[in-house]
Amino acid sequence: MPAHGSRPTDRLPGAVSRRAFLRQTGGALAVAGTLGAASPLLAACGSGKSGNAKELTFWNFYSPNPVPDPQSKWFADLVNTWNKQNEVKIKLRFLPVADYTAGTQLQTAFSSGEGPDIFLISPGDFLRYYNGRVLEDLTPYLSQQAIADFLPGTLDTRKVGGKIYGLPMEVEPLAMFYSVPAFEKAGLSDADIPKTWDQLLTVAQKLTTKDQFGLLLETTPGYYQNFTWYPFMWMGGGSAVSTGQTSPFNAPGTVNALKLWQDAVKRGVAPRKVKGTGAADAPANLGSGYCAIQQTGIWSVAQLAQQKKQLEYGVFPLPTPPGGKAATDLGGWAFVANRKGKNPEAAAKFVAWALGSTDAPGVERVRQWNTVVKTNIPVRKSVREAADAHGAFAKGPLKTFVDDVRPSGHPEPRYTPEVYKAVSDALQACQLNGADPAKSAADAAQRIDTFLKRYNGAPIL
Repeated sequence: MPAHGSRPTDRLPGAVSRRAFLRQTGGALAVAGTLGAASPLLAACGSGKSGNAKELTFWNFYSPNPVPDPQSKWFADLVNTWNKQNEVKIKLRFLPVADYTAGTQLQTAFSSGEGPDIFLISPGDFLRYYNGRVLEDLTPYLSQQAIADFLPGTLDTRKVGGKIYGLPMEVEPLAMFYSVPAFEKAGLSDADIPKTWDQLLTVAQKLTTKDQFGLLLETTPGYYQNFTWYPFMWMGGGSAVSTGQTSPFNAPGTVNALKLWQDAVKRGVAPRKVKGTGAADAPANLGSGYCAIQQTGIWSVAQLAQQKKQLEYGVFPLPTPPGGKAATDLGGWAFVANRKGKNPEAAAKFVAWALGSTDAPGVERVRQWNTVVKTNIPVRKSVREAADAHGAFAKGPLKTFVDDVRPSGHPEPRYTPEVYKAVSDALQACQLNGADPAKSAADAAQRIDTFLKRYNGAPIL
């Protein structure tokens, strides 16, 4: 989400992504609930209201969209199908992306005990809600066949103690999108597609003009910016949290990744501000000619097909540092049920039915989401088989994502808000404020160390 500032894409056809949602300010993330006890923010969630209500609310950033689009319709059809077959009805509540995360509506609702019965979260938000004792255990409502249908690793960041607390909709890897016309105008060809960090900056310099940046990376602080930077950290062996209570964030791989993002801005090949709704918005940036190369995710294939059909573009994996290993970040949204909501059992049954049904209609419903309504990679074996049968990944950018990008993927980290914030502050200080990467990494590592010594919530992954 995306995500999860402000993302006007939630009003544009096919534009809302998990990445769009994840972009948000650090202030909105100052949430407790990571010390093992329910936080003040979440402790009152639905308190005293658990029961057998016949109407449940499903808060989301897709539907009913004021400007109808395929994704909005998919959610509406999903709920309408359920409502026709069940006594307990689901009512969709649409919140623009900015309101869903960076705004106050969702947080205020939980604080006052009026949190939604069903809602969407990313792995980056999981510990906030799990440690806040908000999430209902979905395991009893899923058949063994359904659980086995999820591909290896896709449930890991939604599980604690072997129990499942969220069902993912998708996998959304990151890559580089590039404008073929921009390459040709600069005298570049496919042979010049960068494979290393040095080549990336060199090619970006050749593509930079008075009207166009050669490269675009996210510059707004938030979960989404962290999400897009993590692969560069991983390529050099860096990490924010390891086993034990010491953060390895000050390792050389992390320092080099901070320096790369800093160098791109210092050299003038990458902007300090991005267009549209941010670096997850390919039509507003790559599609407008504002940049020639843009780091974004698989969802942008659908964005460009729907909004910039005439743009000729290509996709390539994220370049690597000397001696580094290829990496990308695998994001994706999940449905969750509020265990302190008006009817947790019915909410959990809805989530299990919506994304875990193994009958033909259930498989087709999710296939439509993954490869027709929105472009991402299925998390279930049966859905992937159905998608392959329809040739969804047989050619073009989606084939590149599956064959060349996805294999180097790491699950999106399940960090607490405290860890997220330390990383975000270091990244912002280096990228836009010229801070020393080594000192910034060391300061962040110290902050994370201090936090880890008193943390006793669910495992940080």
